[in-house]
Amino acid sequence: MTEQFLHTGQLKDLTVHDPEGDKIGKVEQVWLDDRTGRPEWVTVKTGLFGMKEAFVPLVGARADADTLVVAHPKSVVHEAPHVDVDQHLDIHEEQALYQHYGLSNSAGRGNGHAKNAGIASTDPATRAAREGNEELVRSEERLRVGTEEQEVGRARLRKVVVTENVVTTIPVSHEEVRVVREPIRDGEKVRADIGEAETEVTLHAERPVVGKEKVAVERVRLETEKVTEQQEVSDTVRKEQIEYDDGTGQHGRRGDGTGRGDRNGPRH
Repeated sequence: MTEQFLHTGQLKDLTVHDPEGDKIGKVEQVWLDDRTGRPEWVTVKTGLFGMKEAFVPLVGARADADTLVVAHPKSVVHEAPHVDVDQHLDIHEEQALYQHYGLSNSAGRGNGHAKNAGIASTDPATRAAREGNEELVRSEERLRVGTEEQEVGRARLRKVVVTENVVTTIPVSHEEVRVVREPIRDGEKVRADIGEAETEVTLHAERPVVGKEKVAVERVRLETEKVTEQQEVSDTVRKEQIEYDDGTGQHGRRGDGTGRGDRNGPRH
């Protein structure tokens, strides 16, 4: 369904898509019909690096949220006649655009010529060019260095049983027999018998006895300690340089804006 756009605020900052949903670009400028004052054309950046603005008619276009769906394929928009973007379209420029898009003047919103509605571009480089200020925005990459913690290994404690021979010395005692003779004293009453007799003595001896007991001797644990060291890192970064030609054959290059850039003399 065709939408009637009454003012430029309905078109500002919309992204332009073709009927198949392919993105063409962003609305750069809005052009109004001289007689009705209604939006009739928009321009969209096309070409390499978006250096060209193509006119797209609003006939058959509709807005959907932040999207402007136009009635013409992306390829047709890209092949539109090149028209210098100034403040007014003359009759010949407008007729060339109508012919390219297969439209007649009566298909538009009015029969007058189109004029620029004056919406400023949000692109700083494009805005500067339109204001006559020849500027380029130079960008560069900067290296951001940080640290992240990651697991590099694991340590574990394990208890194993080993067997070893232990040799020690322990004193042991035993009883031995020796003959002790004592004479009978005078007057000592001792029964005297004559005949065979015997007696015995029980001998004792100590033997080594080996026993084992379990004894806790120490505690062992693992602890971690953070050690900080200096480590050098390197990577490549990109940055833009601005080359200039002052029109007299003198060429040069401007570096990073800090005064460290090259300033070359003539190059042949």
